[in-house]
Amino acid sequence: MRIEEDLKLGFSDVLFRPKRSTLNSRSQVELNREFVFKHSGRRWSGVPIIAANMDTVATFEMTCALAKHNILTAVHKHYSVEEWQAFVNSQTRDTLQHVIVSSGISDADFEKLQQILAISSELNFICIDVANGYSEHFTAFVQRVRKQFPKHTIIAGNVVTGEMVEELILSGADIVKVGIGPGSVCTTRVKTGVGYPQLSAIIECADAAHGLDGQIIGDGGCTCPGDVAKAFGGGADFVMLGGMLAAHEECGGELVERDGKRYMNFYGMSSSSAMGKHSGGVAKYRAAEGKTVQLPYRGPVESTIQDILGGVRSTCTYVGAARLKELTKRTTFIRVREQENNVYGKE
Repeated sequence: MRIEEDLKLGFSDVLFRPKRSTLNSRSQVELNREFVFKHSGRRWSGVPIIAANMDTVATFEMTCALAKHNILTAVHKHYSVEEWQAFVNSQTRDTLQHVIVSSGISDADFEKLQQILAISSELNFICIDVANGYSEHFTAFVQRVRKQFPKHTIIAGNVVTGEMVEELILSGADIVKVGIGPGSVCTTRVKTGVGYPQLSAIIECADAAHGLDGQIIGDGGCTCPGDVAKAFGGGADFVMLGGMLAAHEECGGELVERDGKRYMNFYGMSSSSAMGKHSGGVAKYRAAEGKTVQLPYRGPVESTIQDILGGVRSTCTYVGAARLKELTKRTTFIRVREQENNVYGKE
């Protein structure tokens, strides 16, 4: 047993220190980024925000809404091949270029992944997603997918430490998904005692990935636009959002009405709700590591996206970053014990 003494940080532990800026307006900030991915060699340009691959968030409908803003969606893995076929046939080339196809790591998942990708050559992104990215089986699956799909851009995760980021990139991942336990409907830290504060995980994993010409996704922990900006400031190339995009018209959660108000169900993909829906219940050898909540229904996602993008642009003006790419270079975080004045409650 050993103990690491240095303190690890979450988003609520810091604020940006403002700096002089030559920017006159938020409209001058460029949020698009361009990447050339290490293994696939593909070039991508867009706003580096991704809808998380949860069946209550990353639907085909959400994909279409976010594609209008040049944002990616990691479509959840529970659509059938037939549903994928119908979706692909109904969409434009531009929309399909904003689609990430998600997969688990079983042989059946591999077979289904092949069938989906065969539908269209415009499906260029793969997300290999597990809760625990530290297993040898996971690394071997990444290698298998890379061998089968050498020209596709592969996302793999989740992990929170630099050495595992390096191993996954060397195994064929272009982008590594970072985050264990920070999600709003994730209970992994409570059930297992395992985790890593998200901002420190991003800072350390970004350093490891960039040294190998790879990228990372900060996955989980964002509760407001300021957190999204902090993730980018800490070095995340992409930021994945679940709870912030939940309970919208485009989501897959069940709508319920209570006391004259509408709510939408939102749950973690390791929750009993998700496993009951997709796996016939929680297996006897494991515990559910997610919870189910009811969120006030928020209507179309458009206004939420505008709020997120506007907040990140504003951050950039406060620190003098004309482009999102410059934000991490312009970032100085200060440690704090308070974030906001809540005397009248939260917004």
